[in-house]
Amino acid sequence: MEKVLIYDIKYLYTNNNTAPVKGDKMRSVSCLEDAYIYIEDGIIKDVGTKDWDKYKCNDLSLYNAEGTIAIPGLIDSHTHLVFGGSREHEFSRKIGGEDYLEILKSGGGILSTVRETKNASFEELYNQAKRSLDEMLLFGVTTIEAKSGYGLDLETEVKCLEVLKKLNMNHPIDIHVTYLGAHALPKEYSNNRQEFITQIKKDLLVIKEKNLADFVDVFCEVGVFTAEETKEILEEAKELGFRLRVHTDEIKSIGGTEVALKNNAKTIDHLMAITDEDILRVAKTDTIANLLPSTSFFLNKEYAPARKLIDAGAAVSVSSDYNPGSTPSENFQLTLQIAANKLRMLPNEILTAATINPAFGLDIHTKVGSLEKEKIADITLLNCKNLDYFFYHYGINHTRSVFKKGKLVVENRNIVKEL
Repeated sequence: MEKVLIYDIKYLYTNNNTAPVKGDKMRSVSCLEDAYIYIEDGIIKDVGTKDWDKYKCNDLSLYNAEGTIAIPGLIDSHTHLVFGGSREHEFSRKIGGEDYLEILKSGGGILSTVRETKNASFEELYNQAKRSLDEMLLFGVTTIEAKSGYGLDLETEVKCLEVLKKLNMNHPIDIHVTYLGAHALPKEYSNNRQEFITQIKKDLLVIKEKNLADFVDVFCEVGVFTAEETKEILEEAKELGFRLRVHTDEIKSIGGTEVALKNNAKTIDHLMAITDEDILRVAKTDTIANLLPSTSFFLNKEYAPARKLIDAGAAVSVSSDYNPGSTPSENFQLTLQIAANKLRMLPNEILTAATINPAFGLDIHTKVGSLEKEKIADITLLNCKNLDYFFYHYGINHTRSVFKKGKLVVENRNIVKEL
């Protein structure tokens, strides 16, 4: 039995409420001073303060946290990890005033990434995604959700999903995989939308048979898929046993939230344009409102109404939306700091939104998302005076060390090479 004790933790912060944590309870974070965490075979067996003499034994591995603060390993529950190429060649055009549709018409935007992804080999996609995963780990992320969606045909989508499957086997970060075949409408289907939707439904069978994804997502938005089309795909996915997630209300509210709720989606994501009526609907359910402030920041768009959602009693999570077009950054800590400044979320709310609530959205809340007995020892140690300082001192990497399943995987901002 491998025994580890982490001691000299200045403050330990965790929200141990039953998930999903909604409304006011998102602020209910406990703080232990001069804390320790005792771990056996990757599982937390005790969390306490000061005296840990009862655990002293010859085979105990001690880790001195040296006055850092401890939080649950961060969970980034909306990423587009696997893609080919990058889009820096569009950046000057974007900041020069060209809108997305203009760039798209010239062959840019998502169509550019689709081409690059189709042309990239498995190894190229794997290596590029692994570099990003390494960066995420260094920022204290221990679990992510990752989507396909830059193939728009079965062959390329399967290639991307298989990359994710191999990465999940080889990398410390746990990856929960989503099939997003309905990310955009390919140009060859522009005059026959229903044919593409029918093909997506056929492809769902293949994805299920190959066991390549746990979730299915649809982009329900103006210029992409209508609420009725989204409903058709979701119902087929649900029938096949997939859990559901929905991109919606990013630009305009067109009924995606209502469709998602009626189909018991685990999360609804973006929500910058969510209506007051839909906010109240979300608050009456256990569906997670998954907000992506880095996307608003990079695109200079409106921010999601986090305060309205929380005050109405909804369960909110915050994710990066890492992707080449609207969030080309693996710095999840910056995402959380933007949530503080632009979404007006309080530090305790953000911690909840980056740990236990996204864990619920991924159906892993009984295993991770908080620092309590019998949960997996996913722990991030931060070089911060306190939790408020983590959000106040923005733009840098505060990570000192990361434990994944009780094993040290990051030490002094470096990945432990034995892994």
